[in-house]
Amino acid sequence: MKIAVLTSSILAALVSTSSLAATVYKDETSELKIGGRAEARFNVSDNNEEYDAVTGEKTESAFNDKSRARLNISGKTQISDSLTGFGKYENEVSSGSDIKTRYLFAGIGTQAGDFSYGKQDTSLVMITDFTDTMATFGADADGALALNAGSDKQENNFAYKGKFGGLTVGANYLAENAANSDQYAIAAMYSFDFGLDLGAGYAMGQTADQDVDQVDLGVQYSIADFTFGALYEMTSTDTTGGSDDNDGYELSAQYKLDKWTFVGVYNYATMNDGDDDAVDNFALEAVYKFNSNLRTYAGYKFEQIDNKDDQLQAGIRYDF
Repeated sequence: MKIAVLTSSILAALVSTSSLAATVYKDETSELKIGGRAEARFNVSDNNEEYDAVTGEKTESAFNDKSRARLNISGKTQISDSLTGFGKYENEVSSGSDIKTRYLFAGIGTQAGDFSYGKQDTSLVMITDFTDTMATFGADADGALALNAGSDKQENNFAYKGKFGGLTVGANYLAENAANSDQYAIAAMYSFDFGLDLGAGYAMGQTADQDVDQVDLGVQYSIADFTFGALYEMTSTDTTGGSDDNDGYELSAQYKLDKWTFVGVYNYATMNDGDDDAVDNFALEAVYKFNSNLRTYAGYKFEQIDNKDDQLQAGIRYDF
């Protein structure tokens, strides 16, 4: 691989607006792709308002800019007939913040599956994706309940994923920097040829010397222009003299009409051993795709908890 050729190819891909995840280098055994997005978006809600603690005067308005941009680089190489190597890096920068690494991992692909290490999704994400379907809101119940080992974009993550016909299996181990905080998870999903996906996963480990575990059950069904998803999640944390047990669920419905996609979701989760509501909301969203590169969207979240306010969010996104 000549450095000059590679450099010029990367620069050409960065300024190109005609493709998604452009292939900037490819030979008989290796391939390098670059992609990303520029997303201008905003949120309007009384939740964004802030007041001076002394004077009581409003210091922040209900309007909050949430614009962001992402850049990702991925590559793969064929080592032998049964062995490949792969890697991915993706960062994000948003208004008023530093560059954040979203993904950074590398691994080996074999006939038995892929083995990788780095900052990457855990195995339960393939199940929570059944209901994480919105550009604006959603996935609140999972966000309130999930362990690190059951969440996306986790560091120090040893991961395995294999696909065998309609069955996809995954496992991961999080080697946390903090003492007594390691976690692990396993998950499986089966996809039928008539549009039905079933998934189940389990995560467990420790957080601050407390034993924690999580169970996920999910289902997704697609028929014609409709896609429906459901997720049930249960977590348990050992406490002095007992345990703190909570659960929640997410429901999602999507309908595609030409260049439009309409989405509705409902999220609910408990806290304090099921005595209080941590999440209770539903949201509606419309997305219009001009083409594979450009889309615009708007969503509204209806909060059902008294001390939380409704939210409006809208944006326009360009993928390259």
